[in-house]
Amino acid sequence: MKRVAILIVTLFCSLSVFASENETKTFLVIFKSKELKSHKVSLKEIESQFSSVYKTKSYEGNSEPSVMIDIPACDFDECFLGDFLISLGKGEEIKLQEIAFRVIDMTESKKALEQKLLLLSETHKKVSKTEKVNPRP
Repeated sequence: MKRVAILIVTLFCSLSVFASENETKTFLVIFKSKELKSHKVSLKEIESQFSSVYKTKSYEGNSEPSVMIDIPACDFDECFLGDFLISLGKGEEIKLQEIAFRVIDMTESKKALEQKLLLLSETHKKVSKTEKVNPRP
């Protein structure tokens, strides 16, 4: 019985290690203040439309108004997110891409940056090995 209990505990521990967590995607949506004013919509109104479903955080102040949206386990891209309809009130709706200055996929940007840094470090290692073999006078 003791061996069976140890086997079951070990099995559950090993399965939890191999379980893959669903990666959340983070999008940064940057707005121009003039665009928001021309459509008579505030950043808080836009954020509230997304916050009921997704985790959001808005930024205002000295920089351009922006909203970060975390979407769990999705196949969204910037274009798909840009097609979301934003309610302007009085029954009017507009696509997010029409009022947003930029929609940036932060997850993809992070992956691309990591790949470029890896490539740069590999190139740097190759150059330093070449300099050790052929030192310059």
